[in-house]
Amino acid sequence: MAYRNHNCCPPTDPIMTNPRRVVRNFYHPQLVQVIHPIEIVNRHHCYPVYQHSVTCSERDEWVGSAQPYFRKDNQ
Repeated sequence: MAYRNHNCCPPTDPIMTNPRRVVRNFYHPQLVQVIHPIEIVNRHHCYPVYQHSVTCSERDEWVGSAQPYFRKDNQ
């Protein structure tokens, strides 16, 4: 048994398949200026602010028989 540890089949021609494409992506930083315009609008609004004030008046009333005596000088 001369073929005990050997392959008894003869070698064949190699089979070549279509190449597979492997893409390796490399990324490099690139500065890009992004400008964000801002418009500031100042709105002015009027709103009521109540200032309360109090007026005071005073008067005398005479009721019933407690009327004061007024003297008429020309009589």
